[in-house]
Amino acid sequence: MRKVYKTERLVLRVLDKTYAELVLDYYLRNRTFFKEWEPLRDEMFYTKEYQQENLEKELKGIENNDLLRLWIFKNDDDSKIIGTVCFNNIVKGAFLSCHLGYKLDKDEINNGYMTEAVKRGIDIIFDDFKLHRIEANIMPRNKPSLKVVEKLGFYNEGIAYKYLKINGKWEDHVHMVLLNDNV
Repeated sequence: MRKVYKTERLVLRVLDKTYAELVLDYYLRNRTFFKEWEPLRDEMFYTKEYQQENLEKELKGIENNDLLRLWIFKNDDDSKIIGTVCFNNIVKGAFLSCHLGYKLDKDEINNGYMTEAVKRGIDIIFDDFKLHRIEANIMPRNKPSLKVVEKLGFYNEGIAYKYLKINGKWEDHVHMVLLNDNV
């Protein structure tokens, strides 16, 4: 498996624990911004040690083809993470499916970076992993996130009621899907 992928403006990288400080910096910069869209985080999450352990765990999952997390950097700046795209819960066999999640630095929104990064990730998941289905579950009020997947051809399969506990509250999610017709 490759560890670095490029797009026109971005570098997408699989990271190991040596990048824990950059990951921590990313989460600390965006702590307030992400709060509305993520599960409640324990204070331990905001430590270098936690991020090191998490990166190690994710790398094992990547090596086992259970997930693919790509951290997003601008082409001209490898010292600052601006986002992440993750394809997780990869299931093989008759299902050939996964879930998609992504988030972008609060200061980088509306530049097309997330659409560019997710598009490259989809190519990897469909071409290299040979998956048939990608599912993205997005809160209805998260219009920018819905716009990303809509631009990339995902279709709406309906509402998953009280699907995830976000910021301490069970939230409905729009169930968006993209199929790979080449599998």
